[in-house]
Amino acid sequence: MQWEIVIGLEIHAQLTTASKIFSGSDTTFGAEPNTQASLIDLAMPGTLPVLNAQAVKNAVKFGLAINAEIGMTNVFARKNYFYPDLPKGYQISQMELPIVGKGFVDITLDDGTVKRVGVTRAHLEEDAGKSLHEDFHGMSGIDLNRAGTPLLEIVSEPDMRSAKEAVAYARTIHSLVRYLGICDGNMAEGSFRCDCNVSVRPKGQTEFGTRCEIKNVNSFRFIERAINTEVQRQIELIEDGGKVIQETRLYDPNKDETRSMRSKEEANDYRYFPDPDLLPVIIEPAFVEQVRGELPELPQQKRERFQSEFGLSAYDASVLSASREMADYFEQVQQTCGDAKLAANWVMGELSSLLNRSDIDIDQSPVSAEHLGGMILRIKDNTISGKIAKMVFEAMANGEGSADQIIEARGLKQVTDSGAIEALLDEVLAANAEQVEQYRASDENKRGKMFGFFVGQAMRASKGKANPQQVNELLKQKLDG
Repeated sequence: MQWEIVIGLEIHAQLTTASKIFSGSDTTFGAEPNTQASLIDLAMPGTLPVLNAQAVKNAVKFGLAINAEIGMTNVFARKNYFYPDLPKGYQISQMELPIVGKGFVDITLDDGTVKRVGVTRAHLEEDAGKSLHEDFHGMSGIDLNRAGTPLLEIVSEPDMRSAKEAVAYARTIHSLVRYLGICDGNMAEGSFRCDCNVSVRPKGQTEFGTRCEIKNVNSFRFIERAINTEVQRQIELIEDGGKVIQETRLYDPNKDETRSMRSKEEANDYRYFPDPDLLPVIIEPAFVEQVRGELPELPQQKRERFQSEFGLSAYDASVLSASREMADYFEQVQQTCGDAKLAANWVMGELSSLLNRSDIDIDQSPVSAEHLGGMILRIKDNTISGKIAKMVFEAMANGEGSADQIIEARGLKQVTDSGAIEALLDEVLAANAEQVEQYRASDENKRGKMFGFFVGQAMRASKGKANPQQVNELLKQKLDG
């Protein structure tokens, strides 16, 4: 039997506000346990929540960026459940009237096709604390620093049909929230995490299968692996005569398996009701327009501009606009050197390789955009060759200064004097007289292969400093003349 996979994602994006959603507690990551929890976060009797206006603004930004309906009247509700890291015994969230309604994002797949994925809603809520299970002599500890941190939960439609589509969607949302500046996207710190709803159904069937939710997946690689693992589990279970039970599961990357966590609750299990301590949030049209005016250039707009303004291919534009930091870096290099294609090649090539080897982000690059642009200028004016440029780039990465300083200190300036290059070529040809005779006695096809040998000898003799174009032209004259 052929199976169709149905996937929907619930993404929790931690909003970049200085304080929590209903209290003035700090949200900085990494503080000592329970040092950033106020009386409100601890749910002490008599305390009342006060809504953080910046969280509302960040949510509206996201809604506008995905062409969504903005909930001009949205309501906070109490989602009741007991867990040790939730002191109140309920989570303040949104249910019936969320701040962001239906919208969509367009994702680009590996083959270059674009697919539209619907966003059902995005709502504001508070995060819970964290249970600690180590170093407590058989007991668990609770850290409430994270309790009350503002989250935007982004719920997709079940529109994805493969793990790769799900990853493309997650990456698109990740890029978008970072462009907007509403979430730092740090998955290792839990600022951006994902619940994957996965089901399978026979191909051609319109009714959805029973879904399972994989909780708190915190890397794009694990999203793909978790979904594929769960899909395989469900198919094997059904084909062996079993039934998929709706439940919440956890993914274990070490064993590459999902395991049952608890039966999946329905909304009525949480006994949602409007929070009596919080008034409905009324958003004025003027506020929405103000936020719209503050939106930055978004990834899709930037991709289109890179293609139209700089003549980049769709692929190059997509790679360079994948993150706001990468796009800004590329544009600074381009502005310095005035050559978008060369700038793109170096940013996507040598620079990206350096970042990958060093396991660092572009905002930590040891080579500044200004320095890289300055080096490309030296390639353009024939001060250095492309081969020498790689040596200069490596030296810049090692902190030896700008391209001009390195070229001067190491004596790397390219030889462009025709007389000097001719003299060097005469020496090379004299030292390889036998090969010269073979070349002249050969047909056109064989000559093409042998020509590269002479170019290599000439560049080696010049220690890479001779202008390659001049070497090729003068060498051809001497061999074919």
